[in-house]
This record gives sequence, structure tokens and C-alpha cells, in this order.
Amino acid sequence: MAYYDSAPSVPLLWNFSQVLGQQLPNEPLQNDDIITTIAFDKLGDHLAVGDRGGRVVIFGRDDRKKNVSSNRRDLEQRGFVSQHPEFRYKTEFQSHEPEVKEHKVKQVKEMAPPLCSENMLLAESSFVPGLETKSAANGYRLEWIEKMPQNHLPPQDVDSEIGGMEDPFRAKRQKVYAYAHSFNINSISNNSDYETFVSADDLRINLWNLEVSDQCFNIIDMKPSNMEDLTEVITSAEFHPLHCNLLAYSSSQGLIRLSDLRHSAICDHASRIFQHGESYGSKSFFTEITSSISDIKFLNDGQHLLSRNYMNMKLWDMRKESSPVAIFKIHEHLRPKLPELYNNDCIFDKFECCFSGDGLHFATGSYSNILRIFSPGSGREEGIKLEIRGNSNRKAIRQSKSRARRSSLSSIMPRGIYHHAHVDSESSSIDSLCNLRSKLLQVAWHPTCNLVACAVESSLVLYYA
Repeated sequence: MAYYDSAPSVPLLWNFSQVLGQQLPNEPLQNDDIITTIAFDKLGDHLAVGDRGGRVVIFGRDDRKKNVSSNRRDLEQRGFVSQHPEFRYKTEFQSHEPEVKEHKVKQVKEMAPPLCSENMLLAESSFVPGLETKSAANGYRLEWIEKMPQNHLPPQDVDSEIGGMEDPFRAKRQKVYAYAHSFNINSISNNSDYETFVSADDLRINLWNLEVSDQCFNIIDMKPSNMEDLTEVITSAEFHPLHCNLLAYSSSQGLIRLSDLRHSAICDHASRIFQHGESYGSKSFFTEITSSISDIKFLNDGQHLLSRNYMNMKLWDMRKESSPVAIFKIHEHLRPKLPELYNNDCIFDKFECCFSGDGLHFATGSYSNILRIFSPGSGREEGIKLEIRGNSNRKAIRQSKSRARRSSLSSIMPRGIYHHAHVDSESSSIDSLCNLRSKLLQVAWHPTCNLVACAVESSLVLYYA
């Protein structure tokens, strides 16, 4: 269902569903346990979570409570309302070794059949400047393990094996797509042809064949001959859900480029460029930072695209390049506080966005662990605000006094010089507007029902409507 020809949306009534990964009260929060990515599979039967420690945890749909009663009278009394899905722990595996400080799982993707197992996932890690290790994407496949006595051990060719009591699995590394990126991998995207995928870093986008892990094709290269001339980096890349030849990628200048892989082997020139008027209007030191797009996602109809920058979330019609069809304001109230946000690095936070399966509702995160949900046509421009709570009794993670800025190349690009005085974030007036230490960066919407998963530190909180 498309946004432009759909009936007016009705605001959804949201309720708490469950918390996954909740720790004990007063238990200190470990840096490696903080969630960095979440994703549902296409059917919505599995939920994958990656963290800073390089782990990928798989949760499976739990239908045990739904089989209690299924006779007609009970269904009539409940008004034929189907119960929202719930999830429980299934298995986990170590995707990347955590000995490197920034070797965190950045993204997980399901590799669709028929060429691959339904549960195969790709997990990517970050490149750390100063080290020889390059970024890599790993392919894993989850396999059933027959129940056996403890004195009978499975073969030793598995990389990790941690299973639930009822559903034992083993995760076996199938392929490592390595030695193709020298900078941070920021996104991976599967192609609709089920044969290829792309991996993108700050300067390059590479095209891989799923069956070939030692060779890839560089299709987009934005690296200048002189790095001092660098003015723009790639922030996200996404294949079109229906047309395997179309690839969209966003940049730090607020541009979304759509490339057609059929035109040439090197897609240096985009077929279409989507750019809002505010992106090329009056420029300032801060607008060049806030216009950077942190996430893009194609809607299922293939005719619309959702993007998120620091200030807003935008819905684009693929037939209209000059302006989005809808703008959802997220952080406009923080615009006067941009100098303070720059001092404490919050202006570089990357928020993700997501959408419902019918394409009528859109969600993203904000500070104070606020989830913003918008339903165009409902008459509520501000949308719905949900405060997502994890464990308020948990001890905060210890932060070092000296903080390095984000590792992306966009932080070292020449933007001019901004002179500012130091602002103590603990006593800043911005704290009266929101809690900058509680930020909801990762969100995911269930593909078939109105269920949203939100990452709150090391916990996964689910709400349904």
C-alpha cells in the first residue's frame, strides 16, 4: 500500500509487550553488552541482536502461550483478535572477537533463500584506525543440533555453540568477506536477485556475490586523489526491494543518490539525486553536520524511501526528487542548543528509522529513550511519543574523562573552524529539555504486525499495537 493513495491513517494504541535481556537491579552495565543493531527476518519469526562485544543473539517467536485454547467459543469471546507475537532466547554466536575496542557488530541481515539457509546472517565489524586489521563481513548459518547425551559431543568444526534447553542450535561460519574495506563499514544490503549484496564504508561501495568471498567489485568510489579535498562521505546504502539494478546511497551532505547498475560498471554518476531545499539553502557550521543522513530504507512498495538525519525524518516519493512528501520533525526543539550538542558530541549521534509493513506508520528514536511514531493522515503532526524504559535500577556505565570523537571520516573533513567555549554538560540547560545520556538509536518494526523493538542499552524492549 502506497503512502500517497492510502486512506487516512488511524493513530495506533501502543502497549508494552516484553523486555529481552533485562539484567538484575544494580548490576553494572558492561560496554560490550550495549546493543548496536537489531533486525527482524522477513517472516518475523526471528529477531537478531548485535552488540559492541561482537556477539549476535537470536530470539525466536514463542507460540507456546497461543496454543492454550483455540476453540470457536473462546475465539468469539476474544473478538477474533490475534495475539501479538512474543519472543524468547534461541541461540547466540560470536561474530567478531572483542579484543579490539571498536570491533562491534554494526548490522545484521537475513540472507534469503533459495541459495542460502533461511537463518543465515551477515554481521559486520568496524575498522579501527591505526591497526592493520580491515573491516569484514561474516556469513553464518544456524543449524539444528539433535538432542544427545552430554557425554556425546558434536563435531569440533563449529565456531560457537550455545543453545536453549528446548531448541539447540549451532552457529557455523560459512564465509568471511574480507580485505575489501579500509574504513568503517556502515551498512550492508541484500539484493532482490538473491545472488549479490553490497557493503559500504565511508568512501566505497563494493558488490559481492554470495558464493564468492575472496573477490568483489568496487562500484562506487568517492575517495579523492588528495584526502585533504574530502568533503563528502557515504553514510548508508540500500538495494531497491524490487529492482535488482537500483541502488540508493546517502551521504554526509544530505543527498540521496539512486544509481542504476546497468548503465556502467562504475556508478560514479547517479541516475537521480534526491535533495531537500534545506540541504542546499543557507549553510552554517552546524547545518552541514545535522544534514548528514544516518539511515535510509526503501518501503516495501519500492516507490517510497524513508530517510533520517539528526533533525528530521523524511518520506520520499521516488518520482519526486526536489522535496520529500512528508517531513517528521524530531529534534527541532534542540536547534538553539546545537553548540552544546557539538561540545558533548551528541550532534554526531546516528538514529535509525523504520516503518510498518503496510507503509502507513513510521518510527524513529530520540533522547530520553523516546520513541516517535508518526501516522500521516491521522491529524497528529507531532505523532506519538513513547518513553521506552529498560532497567532504571541499573548502574550506569563508566565513561572515561577524555572522549574521542566518532571514528567516521566525516569528523575530520574540512568544515571551517568553530570557536566555542567549553560547556559542562552536567549543568547545561539542555538537560531540562531531554536526557542526552539516554538515547534510542536502534529501532525495528515487525514485518507483518504492529510490533516495534527498541534497544535500550543492553535490553531489548518490545511494544505492540
